[in-house]
Amino acid sequence: MSAVWSLGAGLLLLMLWVRHRGLEAVLVHHRWVFVCLFLLPLSILFDIYYQLRAWAVWRLHSAPRQHAQRVRHIQAQVRAWQSEGSGRYMCTGRPGWLTVSLRVGKYKKIHKNIMINLMDVLEVDSERKVVRVEPLVSMGQLTAHLNPMGWTIPVVPELDDLTVGGLIMGTGIESSSHIYGLFQHTCVAYELVLADGSLVRCSPTENSDLFYAVPWSCGTLGFLVAAEIKMIPAKKYVKIHYEPVRGLQKICEKFTEESKKKENSFVEGLVYSLEEAVIMTGVLTDEAEQSKINRIGNYYKPWFFKHVEKYLRADRTGTEYIPSRHYYHRHTRSIFWELQDIIPFGNNPIFRYLFGWMVPPKISLLKLTQGEAIRKLYEQHHVVQDMLVPMKSLEKSIQTFHVDLNVYPLWLCPFILPNNPGMVHPKGDEAELYVDIGAYGEPKRKQFEARASMRQMEKFVRSVHGFQMLYADCYMTREEFWDMFDGSLYHKLREQMNCKDAFPEVYDKICKAARH
Repeated sequence: MSAVWSLGAGLLLLMLWVRHRGLEAVLVHHRWVFVCLFLLPLSILFDIYYQLRAWAVWRLHSAPRQHAQRVRHIQAQVRAWQSEGSGRYMCTGRPGWLTVSLRVGKYKKIHKNIMINLMDVLEVDSERKVVRVEPLVSMGQLTAHLNPMGWTIPVVPELDDLTVGGLIMGTGIESSSHIYGLFQHTCVAYELVLADGSLVRCSPTENSDLFYAVPWSCGTLGFLVAAEIKMIPAKKYVKIHYEPVRGLQKICEKFTEESKKKENSFVEGLVYSLEEAVIMTGVLTDEAEQSKINRIGNYYKPWFFKHVEKYLRADRTGTEYIPSRHYYHRHTRSIFWELQDIIPFGNNPIFRYLFGWMVPPKISLLKLTQGEAIRKLYEQHHVVQDMLVPMKSLEKSIQTFHVDLNVYPLWLCPFILPNNPGMVHPKGDEAELYVDIGAYGEPKRKQFEARASMRQMEKFVRSVHGFQMLYADCYMTREEFWDMFDGSLYHKLREQMNCKDAFPEVYDKICKAARH
């Protein structure tokens, strides 16, 4: 009984404090209070629900049987939209707060919402080495399904909650991308419901124009209802080597050198300042030295980027064996390094041991509860951007990031970009090595102004024939946007498939200059 009284007294004091400070002030300046007391428990409940649902679907083998019925329901909604006069654009009915993108999808309030309840693994074809999935299957769900069978996918984008549909309609990358390319380059077929309600399958040999136009189109050519993704054999561990490097030129030379080595299963760099970085290379293996196994994904372990930084501060190299699934989701618990701005003491050993099992809070719940004050604060004083630039421009790019943003750490992830048709391809006729530079955090540049600084960054990226990931805020004009991206195939298909009255142009859907 005394424990109940203590809890009640604590809650009363908390409510009085919130009333005194004001709810908005608490949410803005002491957000960790709300996150720890409410969002972390809610996130656990979300995870339990989806895990139980996935288990039930697997046990009952209901996903393949119900898939066709669900697709027919989507087709019926599209045809109903046509019969209503096609007066509004269509979009998916998934609430904007459920997406990992930080943008606020206001268009969902005025467009015709098509409900797409497709979140299951449909088939694992071991002979073809292909897994067929629905668009709302998440990376955490997919690796949990495939790994016990001895399979994985070639590119496993980092965060658990990233979905197949978002990674195809947008893009996805991982430290294996120097071998396999972006997430879209590991897909062998898509199935879409088009603006006329028809169901179409596309691949490199079947409706190939549509196959190459779908990635980066952000759902403006049709509704994705299934995808087929390559599989590769899974191994138990990633043997990872950490190497601190100092001096910007040496950092770029070492990173480029390792990115060109196909014997490296994984290549990644964390840049902690303009002159300091740790370059990591990894190899898949089934054997491990027991004394060097690091189960970095366990809830009580240090956040991965902090663990890596120890090698830099100690100025020493090191080798570890990380269980494969822990490696694939190594940045998930700290949302790369974003969680340190939300829960400043989140990497403290006491917090990790007591509450680390609840981390991270769902990004979707953070979006849902952020409020207008926090949204504006993040928009003006926070950066979440991924810029894809040619590897030959890496040194110049890091210098530009330093001058315009001064955000650290920076994430470096190499990828091979094939010369396929579509919105994103190299300038020349052959595949080219690129690098994703990820900047996440509060800019330390004096007089940082979000719009002006990001427009300067976008101008630089266009000048080196790079690309901006479209999940983040984009400030380009329409002309600048189509200077960065190749819209020839995309616009041709929108004309041919009568998309102009059914879906907004991708620019109008994602760019700040076009959104209202």
